[in-house]
Amino acid sequence: MIPGLSVTPAKASRIGQVDFENLGFGPVFSDHMFVMDYENGTWTHPRIVPYGPVSIEPGVACLHYGQMVFDGLKAFWGDDEIVRVFRPEMNARRLQDSCERLCIPPIDTDLFCDAVRELIPLDRDWIPRKPGQSLYVRPLIIGMEEHLEVRPSSRFTFFIMTAPVASYFQNTASGVSLYVEHEYTRAAPGGLGYAKTAANYAASLYPTGKARAGGADQILWLDGAEHRYVEEVGAMNIFFKIDGTVVTPPLSGTILPGVTRDSVLTLLHDQGVPVVERRIAIDEIVAAFQRGTVEEIFGAGTAAVVCPVRAMTYKGQTLALEGKTPGPVTMALYEEITGIQNGARPDRHGWNMEIPLAQAKPLSAPKTG
Repeated sequence: MIPGLSVTPAKASRIGQVDFENLGFGPVFSDHMFVMDYENGTWTHPRIVPYGPVSIEPGVACLHYGQMVFDGLKAFWGDDEIVRVFRPEMNARRLQDSCERLCIPPIDTDLFCDAVRELIPLDRDWIPRKPGQSLYVRPLIIGMEEHLEVRPSSRFTFFIMTAPVASYFQNTASGVSLYVEHEYTRAAPGGLGYAKTAANYAASLYPTGKARAGGADQILWLDGAEHRYVEEVGAMNIFFKIDGTVVTPPLSGTILPGVTRDSVLTLLHDQGVPVVERRIAIDEIVAAFQRGTVEEIFGAGTAAVVCPVRAMTYKGQTLALEGKTPGPVTMALYEEITGIQNGARPDRHGWNMEIPLAQAKPLSAPKTG
């Protein structure tokens, strides 16, 4: 329980307007959100209110200097009627690291998890039950002090909102295609690459748009110094299975420390699959394709879970996998992680946080078809 928490229920639910058979990724938000303010050196006034517009001054720091951080995690409704949130403590720690880099006062891990525990039961009926769907949980902190001086804000607002979502990519069954970006840069050493902040994503919008116009689903970023070493995909970390060994770039400060990435590494070790974290030159990947030793490629992220990659395009050359997509390692990881998330498989590492739900009548019958 959060001391001083106030709850203002929505007067009427919007759930009857939602087509749960045709969810996208994030265009619809649930009925409530958690809000808390930072002022005079402390986080205060925790509250749950109806989701909706907030009042903001045009001069606030987040609008002018991008002082904002966010994160993303998911809640799942299992066949056993238990709601589980996947690895919220790790998301809380990553948010704290992002806060430190952006000069934002951090949110305590217990407070973060308690806020999620308080919010989700109010919108329990928004949690989808169809395989591949989930309730996406989006924490966000923004600088709220009005000033034009280039310095950190002294006031902040912390939000948690939720949204019922489908799979991030529409073609995960057959695999996605990547465009290897060798001109634009996502992050540079010493920059914001490891922080989940708006600036990282703003920098990716233009080149990602060009890649999609050319037929790719996402960008595979190379390092900012030489445009030589593989880093990450726009929405997930990247893994290559080459000649029996899974290889992924190390956390060097320029890529996001993915929660799903960490889960994949743990499960690969559990399953006895050889896995190495090291720098990977794009020329090495091209050479492995030429030798025919690239066996699988997949991405891992909260939104995409584990997503197979069927082809990459680099400097006009298409590098396509010849075998079945997804491959056996990719499929095994996807089934294991989603099975843990929905309670169908044992949670041996204690990753799930179960959400107690009081018995309540549904708000409204979800719209279908």
